[in-house]
Amino acid sequence: MKQRLDKWLWAARFYKTRRLASEAISGGKVHLNNQRAKPSKEVHINDVLDINKNGYSWQLTVQGLNAQRRPATEAVLLYLESEQSLKRRQQLAAINKDMYASTPQSERPNKKQRRQIHKFKQSDFN
Repeated sequence: MKQRLDKWLWAARFYKTRRLASEAISGGKVHLNNQRAKPSKEVHINDVLDINKNGYSWQLTVQGLNAQRRPATEAVLLYLESEQSLKRRQQLAAINKDMYASTPQSERPNKKQRRQIHKFKQSDFN
């Protein structure tokens, strides 16, 4: 059994659309069996995929093929991520979380606060 690479990435929920998957593959963000591939390249079970997306990287082994995009709980069953890849992604996520926590957040008022400000200004003039 075989399936197009862009369709597999879409079905496995790595990309929201097949077009985004195709652009990532063409841009060299996805490697199949340690080689650059085209979106139409066929994926087989036990193939190895390297995916780089938004600073994160996955190293996967294809475990299944789905012709349709299914729920995320089923999409996870289509691949097996290596232990090293999982640890590396979790460490990077923790670092990014710490960096985001240390940056100052916006002082912009939320919707409730804006309403209170508007109400206060209206009552001041009346």
